[in-house]
Formats: sequence, structure tokens, C-alpha cells
Amino acid sequence: MSEEETVLISGASAEAPEEMPTDLIEQPAKVLRIGSMVKQLLDEVKSAPLDEASRRRLRDIHRQSIKELESGLAPELVEELERLSLPFMDNEVPSEAELRISQAQLVGWLEGLFHGIQTALFAQQMAARAQFEEMKRRSITTGESDKSSGPYL
Repeated sequence: MSEEETVLISGASAEAPEEMPTDLIEQPAKVLRIGSMVKQLLDEVKSAPLDEASRRRLRDIHRQSIKELESGLAPELVEELERLSLPFMDNEVPSEAELRISQAQLVGWLEGLFHGIQTALFAQQMAARAQFEEMKRRSITTGESDKSSGPYL
């Protein structure tokens, strides 16, 4: 796309284009799959009592899920996720409550991420629509004034 064809949104300039919210997720399909899995695991943790082996397994799944999520996110989101998710101790088996809290926190963070992206995309669409309507209005106004000021009477 040439510079003339680029539509700028929210006053961004061609020299410094505004970062798209979808650029924060480098592998969206992967993040969505992991998010769905984590949500399903949270439902399982809520509904069934867990023995020590299953709690250990869920701890490992939780740790691996975060690692996999990080590989699909932009660096600023990886930093945020690392700040918010506290790791389990390797030598301790977390309680059911600890697992529920950790899973719920991760699900909540992912839902917030998805809602934030949806909101940003909606705002960009509205700004683009307003810009398009303004351009259309100007072309109609310019077109009418051009007709009356032509070389013919």
C-alpha cells in the first residue's frame, strides 16, 4: 500500500503510525487456544476435588501455559504477565485454593486482554468511519462548488 493509500486513524502521522492492538499478540490463534484451555481447567478445578498428583500436574500445566502464552505475546505483555503471575514453588504442591486463584487470575487477565483489544479495534473502526464520513462530506461539498465555478456559463 502506498503512502497516499494509507488511512491514518486518530491523528497518527505516516512517520509514526499508531501501533495496532492486534500487534500485541504475535500468535493470536495460539493465545486463544491456551486461553480456552486455561478456562476449561479452571472449571475442572472448581468442580472436582484434586489429589496431590493432580494438583502437582495442574501446577506444571499452569507454569507451561504461561510459558506458551509468553511466546505468543509482544514483550510489553510478557512483562505484564510476569509481574502479575506469581510462580509456584518447585518443591511444594499447591493447594486447591492456590490453583483456583492462579487459574482464575490467568483467565481474568486473558479476558481483560481480549476485551481491551476488542475495545481498541472498535474505537479504531469508529475513528476510521468518522474520518471516511468527513472525507465524503468534503468531496461532496468540493464537488458542488467545482461545478458552479467552471469555465462555462
